[in-house]
Amino acid sequence: MLNNDELLLILNKLISNWENEVVEFKEAKKDFDKNDIGKYFSALSNESNLHNLQFGWLIFGVRDKNREIVGTEYRNNPGLMKLKQEISMQTTGGLSFIEIYEVYPIIDGEKRRVIMLQIPSAVAGIPTGWKDHYYGRNGESLSALSMNEIEEIRRQQNKDWSKQIIVGASIEHLNKEAIDLARKNYKEKMNKTHIVEAVDEMNDEEFLTKLKLLQNGKVTNAAMLLLGNEDYDYLFNCVPEASWRLYDSKGDVKDYEIFKVPFITLGDRILSKIRNLTYRYMTNPNSLFPSETKQYDSWLLRELLNNCIAHSNYALGTRIILDEEEDQVTFKNPGTFLPGNIEIALEKNYNSPFYRNQLLAETMVKLNMIDTQSMGIRKVYRIQKDKFFPMPDYDLKTVNQVNVRVYGRVLNDNYTKVLFEHPEFDIETVYLIDQVQKGKNISSDAVKYLRKLKVIEGRQPNIYVSASVADILDEKDKYVKNKAFDNDYYKDLIVEYLKTYGYATREDIRKLLIDKLSNTLSAKQKESKVKNLLDSLKYAGVIEIDKLASKNTKWKLKKNK
Repeated sequence: MLNNDELLLILNKLISNWENEVVEFKEAKKDFDKNDIGKYFSALSNESNLHNLQFGWLIFGVRDKNREIVGTEYRNNPGLMKLKQEISMQTTGGLSFIEIYEVYPIIDGEKRRVIMLQIPSAVAGIPTGWKDHYYGRNGESLSALSMNEIEEIRRQQNKDWSKQIIVGASIEHLNKEAIDLARKNYKEKMNKTHIVEAVDEMNDEEFLTKLKLLQNGKVTNAAMLLLGNEDYDYLFNCVPEASWRLYDSKGDVKDYEIFKVPFITLGDRILSKIRNLTYRYMTNPNSLFPSETKQYDSWLLRELLNNCIAHSNYALGTRIILDEEEDQVTFKNPGTFLPGNIEIALEKNYNSPFYRNQLLAETMVKLNMIDTQSMGIRKVYRIQKDKFFPMPDYDLKTVNQVNVRVYGRVLNDNYTKVLFEHPEFDIETVYLIDQVQKGKNISSDAVKYLRKLKVIEGRQPNIYVSASVADILDEKDKYVKNKAFDNDYYKDLIVEYLKTYGYATREDIRKLLIDKLSNTLSAKQKESKVKNLLDSLKYAGVIEIDKLASKNTKWKLKKNK
């Protein structure tokens, strides 16, 4: 978050250099039409993309004609935060403001309120629309985005933020101790004598070039993020930061700290703040002695934090946040959750078809910072299961933010007893039981399955975890067989269909698979599953889009397949 002095500098710069199409000033003395805000959001987002910028600005409280700061009474702070959600409901992909700032310049001895709405650039390949219309700028005028501009955006490929070069940065702007740590971690990860010897013979520039962090001698965002010197973080377009906040039982902040680059050491620095106390609880109902464990598994905390580093959308300019409360910690990172929902990420064969920051993710694997097979989240859930603790909660309701809550204590004794008595329950089953203990809705088929296992009682919507635990039933095996097939099964169906008919539309594939998918998935989750299967086959080089198709998008097998 920018402070008032930083915002004043930005505001003055925008006013003095206003002759571009990515800034719009409005007096907005009392109010401003929300529909017009949406149109400007679309226009400034698209123009930022076309000008190769990360964001644009809509400024309230500055007169358009002469750029005089007059102040505005548009909405109060809670109303401004609500505006984020209101705009996201009508924009392409649910885009909303990166941040909404209030700044108070002093003009003629009077403090005047200015609102600075920071608008993200359109996603590569996807123009930003408002109510399904695309807007742009023609000089200072708002207008429809031209077909040439729409096609220019649509032709773009997803840009790897972490691979982009930082203008003006050199190896001298990196942290020597961080580079030495990267060398050490890389050699431990490779664990081969000839590789260790080769790395020892390299100078820093050769080593970082080998990791692709330096390209043609130039510093990438990934290099600066992981290994950068804090004194030179101003070289970033948006400075990456992380913060830790400690809350008391009343919800007030007791302590906090801001962390800068290098992020290769962020885990050690920020996790040292966590009060990981010893927790005593009853697991065995037949024992008089409690079990003891640390509230949080160290590997689990580090994995979730490093996932935040690897998958954040740094172009949004917001921080990675770790909030610590008395019995839980919450990780927050800017961006969207790439699998779409946690159920997909927990599948045994799940493998992400792409990464938001490909170079960064690949480097973090080489430096032994994150899991290499996209199984980190599943392992996080297994760790909580083996401790008989609640499963983590993935909250994806906030626009452009992923929230993950980890519990450091038992919520429901019956849940703990169920897990102790049935260590053979798989992650999917435990996830369903956990949803029940937290009072969340599950499908009717899932309720039937858990009822047959005799781990829940009551009637929907008032079901609860039962203390009377039954032995494993034949129905469990039957449910698992009917619950879902492996991804390979669905992929084989798609391939066989294309071999038989030559091509297929998305609707053809949907009809082929939809009835075969698990009934524990919602309709939306099933649609997401179909999309992910197609994406996985595409990125594996098995299928491709038929470019000769005249109307609907059609898929076909690649010729070499």
